[in-house]
Amino acid sequence: MQTERYRVFIYGSLLPGMSNHIVVSDYIEAVVPGRIEGRLVDCGAYPALIRSAKANGRSVRGLWIEVGRAGLAAMDALEQFGGIEETNDYERVWAQDLDRPEQAGWVYVWEGTRGFPDVRADFWPDYWLDELRKPNGRIGR
Repeated sequence: MQTERYRVFIYGSLLPGMSNHIVVSDYIEAVVPGRIEGRLVDCGAYPALIRSAKANGRSVRGLWIEVGRAGLAAMDALEQFGGIEETNDYERVWAQDLDRPEQAGWVYVWEGTRGFPDVRADFWPDYWLDELRKPNGRIGR
């Protein structure tokens, strides 16, 4: 019996080495680097991805992962996604890779910045490490 697999673009705390990777690590069946249209905002310990016209032609690097239903459910719970037409923290929308259009899947996004500052990087771990290195960085906050 073949199980359903879902492709999801991860770009922040779900990436390997980041704080929430444990949520998906046991469910990942395949990994491919990718890049989608959007921009990041800094929400503190994690980013949010902003898409649509608010992205201003920018892109975000991350990973396309493939998971089964349990992996998708674990990410839905983390991102507080209850379903279409529900009150959600993040929305789960369909996205296409900018470099490989045949690569497409789900990504968790916000519709707007909610007042959080823009991230001037296209890859969250790079930005996060730079923030940690600052004299009054995130360590000890």
